[in-house]
Amino acid sequence: MIQFYAPDIATTLQLPESDSRHAVKVLRLSEGDTLYVTDGRGRFYTCRLVCAHQRHAGVEIVSVEERPLPWAQTLTVAVAPTKHLDRMEWLVEKMTEVGVNRIVPILTDRSERRELKVERLEKIAVSAMKQSLKAVLPEILPLTPLKEVLEMMPDAQRFVAYCDPAVERVDLAKSYEPRKDTLLLIGPEGDFTPGEIERTLASGFKPVTLGENRLRTETAALYALSACHIIDDTK
Repeated sequence: MIQFYAPDIATTLQLPESDSRHAVKVLRLSEGDTLYVTDGRGRFYTCRLVCAHQRHAGVEIVSVEERPLPWAQTLTVAVAPTKHLDRMEWLVEKMTEVGVNRIVPILTDRSERRELKVERLEKIAVSAMKQSLKAVLPEILPLTPLKEVLEMMPDAQRFVAYCDPAVERVDLAKSYEPRKDTLLLIGPEGDFTPGEIERTLASGFKPVTLGENRLRTETAALYALSACHIIDDTK
């Protein structure tokens, strides 16, 4: 099944230009054909194509189904963007497929990337949402200073993955409480500075380890998110 994304489908009854082109020119759908659309806010629409236009395909809504995310809690991953943008794009794609509510790119003292175009990441998230047949698009925040991230979700369980063995850490799998709002904090490729870790722990974050292997930033973020889902499914 191919899924289209149209955030305003209920009011405009039209697909955006890119999806219109894909439906009419690439897939060669014609008037009367059925197509499936999500608004990215948890609603899934079964539609009938009534105007096969390559720029603004018109549809008739046949039925609407609520499709919330299959987990109850809010899962937020705050991660320092990688130096090479393609690795950050890969991470956004995979986290969207695995399942995440919010992605927060963070700015740290050792950040390799200090500018970020969120619009590009949002397009990748849309594509991954459609590919994985989800109906909720994760929120992607602009590049956010670490200081502001430390103030987010004060009532949630908050973890920081840190490499320095001098800091006493607990395995994430042993510390994570299933189905509870969670904020995962992953540092840059050079890791957090000692001062940043001191402020992070003072803000109530629990230091955790993701195992004995040293992981790349994007691998660590995806590993931590996946671990939360696996634990949720087994407990």
